[in-house]
Amino acid sequence: MLATYRWNLDSKTLREMVDDPEELRTVRQRLTDKLATALDNRSRARLLSLRAVASRVLGDLDDALADGRMALTYAEATGELRRVALAQARLAHVLRWRGDFAEADRLFAEANSVELPDRLRAALHEHAARCCYDQGRLIESCHHFERALDLRGEGDAELLARVRIGLDAIAVRAAENDFGPYPRSWDEILERDRTPMPARDGGQGLWGYADAEGDMAVPARYAEAQPFRDGLAWVRGPETDRWSLIDLTGQTVVGPTYLAARPFSDGLAWVVRDQSGWLAVDISGEVVVPPGFADVRPFRRGVAAVRREGWGAVDRTGRIVVPTRYHGFHTTLADGRYVDGFTDEGLAVVELAGRKGVVDRTGQVIVAPAHPVLLIHPVAFLATNGGGRWGALDRRGKPLIDPIYRNPDEVVAEIEALLADANPVL
Repeated sequence: MLATYRWNLDSKTLREMVDDPEELRTVRQRLTDKLATALDNRSRARLLSLRAVASRVLGDLDDALADGRMALTYAEATGELRRVALAQARLAHVLRWRGDFAEADRLFAEANSVELPDRLRAALHEHAARCCYDQGRLIESCHHFERALDLRGEGDAELLARVRIGLDAIAVRAAENDFGPYPRSWDEILERDRTPMPARDGGQGLWGYADAEGDMAVPARYAEAQPFRDGLAWVRGPETDRWSLIDLTGQTVVGPTYLAARPFSDGLAWVVRDQSGWLAVDISGEVVVPPGFADVRPFRRGVAAVRREGWGAVDRTGRIVVPTRYHGFHTTLADGRYVDGFTDEGLAVVELAGRKGVVDRTGQVIVAPAHPVLLIHPVAFLATNGGGRWGALDRRGKPLIDPIYRNPDEVVAEIEALLADANPVL
């Protein structure tokens, strides 16, 4: 009912309005009734976040906030990217109406993963634009509206109409008060401090770290220096072949110990101490994953691809979660981008005897390795048959679109047609 509800958008506040509040209260009561029997995290996340939508539009912002925060807790427990993003967006929308703009902006930015469907990403940008409008950040608001149109403007008449209302409101406000502050970067919105970057001292050719103004925050005294990750960086002094770990002030956290080291990711870093292979350490230098791997990929959301006799994956304790039986991990998204291991959603494309399949972070085989080429789409898997024709599988690995198309773009267009009524309710 909420998905088909025709909202009215106030042309000055850019907030949703309803003609019949009683109808929306009925919807909210039905959601409450369903919550009484919903026991799993997925259902409770969905029902609570939808009830937050209804309460917000009805003006019950305290109830909406409580539901939104609890919904996000349940969504995060599922580990599902889209479910978490929807809960973040619905909570951010409540926070925007309450005037808690900093947290709202942060949640909109965190939710907007490139692995999400374009419809959802466009909706996130549209609502982030309205949040910036409330703050008088009108240039930034325009940028978000523009990105929404880039993602879904063609053929989406309702989005075009809403953006037109938003741009008209911006024009009126800009004529009165100017366009406001210069747009922020996502790092600023997410409150990420810019860490010092490796910089060479022209005198002796050694490496140190320079801050945002170009001043040396850590003196140039290293033969090699890696970028900071998680507030730590691997460096090698000119007098040794071993890598050390330093913090942002240049203080040594771990002395010269490792023959090879890779940057931290997800709080862990892969290192080589001797001929026993790669092992993983935490930010204090403690060994978390024992040695024994010939090659490794960075940790992402708790798992990392590793190679022993073949490729598989381990979790943060070193437990093998995907058997090391595959000939490769070659995860490519439908838009052509390559992912080093698992996606944020916890999926990876594996190769066995030249054929591609999909596994998740628990080791479950979603698609058996049977396809010459396979790409991960936000709601499906694009795959070729033996004749080079493209089709699609659904997220359970079942046939969705027959392999009759010449290129993946035609399959994506067919998927979009199937999703014509699947607009996200924010």
